[in-house]
Amino acid sequence: MNTKLNNRPLYEDVADRLREQIFSKQLPPGSWLDEQNLADQFGISRTPMREAIKVLASEGLITIKMRRGAYVTEVVRRDLEQIFTILSLLEGQAAKEAATKATEAELNLLDHLHHRLETAAADRDMEQFFEINVKFHELIQEIAGNRWMNGVIADLRKVLKLHRRDSLTSTGRLQNSLVEHREILRALLQRDEMAAESAMRIHLANGLEAVR
Repeated sequence: MNTKLNNRPLYEDVADRLREQIFSKQLPPGSWLDEQNLADQFGISRTPMREAIKVLASEGLITIKMRRGAYVTEVVRRDLEQIFTILSLLEGQAAKEAATKATEAELNLLDHLHHRLETAAADRDMEQFFEINVKFHELIQEIAGNRWMNGVIADLRKVLKLHRRDSLTSTGRLQNSLVEHREILRALLQRDEMAAESAMRIHLANGLEAVR
């Protein structure tokens, strides 16, 4: 491993690599993390590995159990219900605030992203649709401008990636998701904060049903 810091602590680089391995399922949910073995694989000491594990534990990607060590978090149905409940509240609030705070340039950018979503859906390009969908949601949160709220949303979204399945390929889900995004965008363009909040919460409630 290249241990050049590039002005970052080594454990942050290690955390990035571990996060990639978790998302790619090289380290699947439920797998035990052997600190020493991982440190040897990365060519580092146990100290930065331990710190990296703490970082991912703070994000919810790793669970540390007393006397049993660290495991990649397993997301079960109850977790999904609780996560989506919180996301519904927070992202609904973000949409509500974005409706009144967005500049014309930001609304135009949201409109542009939605057009790209429409194109990806028409092409059945799931990877592109998912990528643009993330950008659409993140821009709404950026416009809302609450960094504390956005930090919580980002961490919860990371945990959801542990469970993510191709829910968009289920019957009708892609088109339903697109319709829901249209409603969110329409409310934002009309600067209707209550409609924006409601549309976002409906979108997330339907998202929960799709991943169950």
